[in-house]
Amino acid sequence: MLAKRIIPCLDIKDGKTVKGVNFVNFRDAGDPVELGALYSREGADELVYLDITASHEGRKTFTELVKKVAAHISIPFTVGGGINELQDVDRLLSAGADKVSINSAALRNPDLIEQIAKHFGSQVCVVAIDANQEQGDWLCYLNGGRVPTGRSLFQWATEAESRGAGEILFTSMTHDGVKQGYANEALATLADTLHIPVIASGGAGEPVHFRDTFALGKADAALAASVFHFGEIRISELKQYLRQEGINVRL
Repeated sequence: MLAKRIIPCLDIKDGKTVKGVNFVNFRDAGDPVELGALYSREGADELVYLDITASHEGRKTFTELVKKVAAHISIPFTVGGGINELQDVDRLLSAGADKVSINSAALRNPDLIEQIAKHFGSQVCVVAIDANQEQGDWLCYLNGGRVPTGRSLFQWATEAESRGAGEILFTSMTHDGVKQGYANEALATLADTLHIPVIASGGAGEPVHFRDTFALGKADAALAASVFHFGEIRISELKQYLRQEGINVRL
């Protein structure tokens, strides 16, 4: 059985790491290169860097940041934000990233998933989905949770897989930053439906939440931000706890 992965997520705005609650109210969380190096030393399995503003100028800044990150860490990392065409993917992989995460661009142009998978391999393509629980269904949103699409999380995830996505990164907007646990019921449905890894995101507040998303949500990886950025949970201690709880993690 493959080891479960712990993945710190760094949202980047103007070259700094920031963290919000329910996709708003951002505060500064530190230097992205230093944080990445710290997490790498502490035993994180992978990292995710998201350029959350991703304007044209921001993209140039972000590419330089990706180069710095690649020079300072020894674990795989995924980058996302403002990726709309193969040229963007090529630029970020050339800067040192291992995978790219696409979200709004994939919903607007699903063919992009197939293009990335064909040119770079499915393992490079992570399809991120931001969804909110509304009247018993999970509905997908564009533009960092700002624009509703009316599309079902489960239908879209299935289509993304069929088009060549290598992983699904599901962020529950309902649970994001609230620290009450992950959306384990929805995650378990995704895990039972798909044949590719599912990364849980949104809701981590304490170690038991990670245990539950692996045991109940059947997630392959758990992503978190503020609990790591602000020192509430140490990755090395989290992994020891998970191992004691019978979860297969790399120590």
